[in-house]
Amino acid sequence: MKIIALEEHFSDPAVAKAGAARAQALSPGFAASYSPASGLPYSPSPEVLENLAEKRLADMDAGGITMQVLSGLGAQTVPADVAPALVAGSNDKAAAAVRAHPDRFAAFAALPTAAPEAAVAELDRSVNELGFVGTLIMGRTEGEFLDAPRFEPILARAAALKVPVFLHPGVPPREITDSNYAAGLPTGIGTRLQTAAWGWHQETAVHFLHLVHSGVLDRYPDLQFILGHWGEMIPFYLDRVDEALPQRATGLDRSFHEYFRENVYLAPSGMWSQAQLRFCLETVPLERIVFAVDYPFISNEGAVPFLEKAELPEADKRKIAHENAERLLGL
Repeated sequence: MKIIALEEHFSDPAVAKAGAARAQALSPGFAASYSPASGLPYSPSPEVLENLAEKRLADMDAGGITMQVLSGLGAQTVPADVAPALVAGSNDKAAAAVRAHPDRFAAFAALPTAAPEAAVAELDRSVNELGFVGTLIMGRTEGEFLDAPRFEPILARAAALKVPVFLHPGVPPREITDSNYAAGLPTGIGTRLQTAAWGWHQETAVHFLHLVHSGVLDRYPDLQFILGHWGEMIPFYLDRVDEALPQRATGLDRSFHEYFRENVYLAPSGMWSQAQLRFCLETVPLERIVFAVDYPFISNEGAVPFLEKAELPEADKRKIAHENAERLLGL
């Protein structure tokens, strides 16, 4: 079966180096907790993260992945004075990989969001010149969600270009970490709770809640978002949010549930849970579920077995595996 995976990352050393100080300030224990030497999950080596050629293609072949939509990591922690040039360089690397293997790779643009005007220009360049199919944004920039007024031009441009925004997890602000995750816990446990075990996902859920309730999707009703990890916890609280924040309180054009069903695509991101698949299929239309592995933090090897085990007609499996992504991204 053809499989298109949408949350498949790579690291550009120059971007990682430039964002290291900010990343370290947000999560002092991150490097140790996610070192390959830790033996813990989600800890690929730099060599694997940086590879956009033979090693990556071999891993895709071994796991049955037809195409990856590449996304560069770390752009949101890069300072404004150097972000435009460095992030453009990262996108150029992704574009070169796409040109070399157009049947195996597509790409989401990384954006220098600390410099919003440059981010708009880079989104234009990435879509119109490099042929990218959207953008992936990793959490807050300098502590602010995308609904902050200075980021409005980025959202407006994505809407005008008719490309989706993959709203990806990012590390919570330090004050949240200190109170919620670090207090009284061993460093390694706190860091993991702050990130992959919980904090990343809660942060992304709150980020999307902010976007909706600030009126972003009333201003840009056709703008599409992608949420990984089965919707970053939100599907399980849709009814609660609707009850607690009805339209008579929000003044929005639609209920939160309607925005979620009409403006969001969900991806598993390597969480190979049939129970979560079934629940999400009761929550959003089948046509709004796409596929993602979260490579190389997650191995490709679980992808095909997950689809094979799904209690769905083959036609529905094909929609999740590739057809929904092809329609959304124009592939």
